[in-house]
Amino acid sequence: MPSTQPGSILQFGDFELDCGRFELRRKGQSLRVERKPMELLMLLAGRDGQLVTRTEIAERLWSSEVFVDTEHGINTAIRKLRYVLRDDADTPLFIQTVTGMGYRFIAPVTWVATAATAPPDASSEGVVDTVEQKTAGQEAAGQETAGRETGRQERAGPVRWRVLGWYAGAAACIGLALGAVGFYRLRHRSHEVRYTQLTEFTDSAAAPALSPDGRMLAFIRGGGAFLTADQIYVKMLPNGEPKQVTSDDRPKYGPVFSPDGSEIAYTVMDSSGFSTWEVSALGGETHLMLKNAAGLVWLDAERLLYSEIKSGIHMGVVTGSVTGSGLREIYFPEHERGMAHYSFPSPDRQWALVVEMKGDGSWGQCRLIALEGEGPSKTAGPAGACTSAGWNPDGEWMYFTATVEGRSHIWRQRFPDGAPEQLTSGPTEEDGVAMEPDGRALITSVGVHESDLWIQDGASNGGTGERRLSSEGEVVDWPSPPVFSPDASMLFYLVRRREGTGAELWRTTVDSGKSEAVFPGILMSAFDLSPDGNRVVYTAPAGAGTTGLWAAAVDRSSAAKEVANVSGTGSPHFGAHGEILFQQTEGSANYLERMEADGSRRAKVVPYPIEELQGVSPGRRWVTAVVSSGQQGDLPSVVAIPLDGGAPLRICANYCFPRWSTDGKYLFVPVEMASQASPGRTLIVPAGPEESLSGLPAGGIAPLAEASAVRGAKAVNGAELIAGKDPRQYAWVNRTVHRNLYRISLP
Repeated sequence: MPSTQPGSILQFGDFELDCGRFELRRKGQSLRVERKPMELLMLLAGRDGQLVTRTEIAERLWSSEVFVDTEHGINTAIRKLRYVLRDDADTPLFIQTVTGMGYRFIAPVTWVATAATAPPDASSEGVVDTVEQKTAGQEAAGQETAGRETGRQERAGPVRWRVLGWYAGAAACIGLALGAVGFYRLRHRSHEVRYTQLTEFTDSAAAPALSPDGRMLAFIRGGGAFLTADQIYVKMLPNGEPKQVTSDDRPKYGPVFSPDGSEIAYTVMDSSGFSTWEVSALGGETHLMLKNAAGLVWLDAERLLYSEIKSGIHMGVVTGSVTGSGLREIYFPEHERGMAHYSFPSPDRQWALVVEMKGDGSWGQCRLIALEGEGPSKTAGPAGACTSAGWNPDGEWMYFTATVEGRSHIWRQRFPDGAPEQLTSGPTEEDGVAMEPDGRALITSVGVHESDLWIQDGASNGGTGERRLSSEGEVVDWPSPPVFSPDASMLFYLVRRREGTGAELWRTTVDSGKSEAVFPGILMSAFDLSPDGNRVVYTAPAGAGTTGLWAAAVDRSSAAKEVANVSGTGSPHFGAHGEILFQQTEGSANYLERMEADGSRRAKVVPYPIEELQGVSPGRRWVTAVVSSGQQGDLPSVVAIPLDGGAPLRICANYCFPRWSTDGKYLFVPVEMASQASPGRTLIVPAGPEESLSGLPAGGIAPLAEASAVRGAKAVNGAELIAGKDPRQYAWVNRTVHRNLYRISLP
């Protein structure tokens, strides 16, 4: 309800801050501002240019939170405020950073008052004139002495009340903000969630798993929980020292204890596919437990629940004995590219929660499946990307970590058909569910992550070496990684600047570091730059399950044009003659297709399905894609498909994401993942004359390959590099992750 209190509306620049309505407007148009940034704006703007320290901000905005990384929360809120105010940290118009102290709101602020009051102004000419006129009249009436005294009082009175009114209004604004905070917390914290920190790493811990007796905690020490080269650790609860139990540099995920707690099983991906390996909970040598098995858990001492690949990368849930016999299919996703990576059985072993990837390679909503009988599967948990799940001991509640509106938090749902309830919130995010045996608490990974763009532009070639490029928000590197312009003078990339799934396209000039939005306010999911750098093709959600495919001029000289609007379209790229190449879902498979720039003459490029479209060479001769081998258990190949016809060439023996230099003379092929122990490694491979790819090994480049594996190749540190104009210029998305494990009490 709108506030009628004086001082509830503050004006600065083109903006109005309506504290009573908890609303920010620009030129009369309401702007979307998240809760914490709005509270912070009210606090800063209401302080009339005074310094507000970071300590005070933390106390005012987060004082009742049991656990919050307030440093990250403040930084994030300030960044989002600067974005919505169109402010610049280096030359601010509104929010000034006082290094090491806090922030000051430097714009002139006007209090919008009722007719009986007005904003404070030390000059107060109009009011003084009125008072002086009264005084003159009184003096003329022969009341000189009393008139002078009255005049002094009346001069001081309106000015004093105006100033007091200003501060009362500012206080009302701050009070409304803090009152809204209290109301929000009261409404969203119907139960008390207590956090108890279990690890204290300066880096990260993820993927928690508890032993059956709840006394040992296994986890991956690193920022990622899925397909990471980081190592598995074990900690005795509550206060034991963490101990490393693996020395396995292969991509891995899903540590889980055996029924007696003596062994830890985990999933590995290598050139042979997915398999399950075991290591003693005390550490030691690892050994192969089961081939073509992922996300394995024990149903009892003799039966297993795990995922296997039927063909290509089509992965589903099966049960079988510890010896691999008695195999029974339980559930496979409808799409051939769908992958059910994890399954979490209910305490009575009648049901399981499944965490799966969709046909486009992104995480989908969790599913509930029946382990016994023929019950149909159905979605479970919130409508978001689900990455972990679990059950309480009596099976009455299902728990999830899921990303909804861009934030990953813990949810629960009463089995089987209750409404999902969000349990955690705030600037930190959670991932992983490890339920304690008594069901009173669960263990999860809690923390923050950021990403920005860095470049190496070759100091020996007139460049400046390694440096950070200016960017705010989260730089997105999947499904569309950043790309250089054809002349390598600019970098184009997607930035997610607020909660949600969409991202804006930005560009940064390499020399100056100046950044700007290419199409301000236009959210997209994937994009590509034309060979001349003048046009962009992109996809954006269009509602009702469809995707819009658009084309637009980079200089915005003409309006963006929607080329097509269908479901299952993704990964758009330009062809050699202005046509558009894209990935299209048809039935249960993905295909590489093309159409003209006006949407006409749509057709398949090759007759066989693909798993994933990765990119197009600068000369538009090749499409790089992931293609199924057709053999059970074998991983698909990353190949170069010739657009003018012919057989594909295998680039990598295992999964990789190769990227072309802007002139088409080099291919950057990652061969080693980044981890806590290594920055990763990439081979820069000569592409041969006219992008011929004549020097590639017949079976593709193997994981961990040395530069000697390909003639003329060069190895550089770093994984998933973005190729520039030559081997001395490349960029990368730098991810900073800080997570630790916490025990969270449950209602």
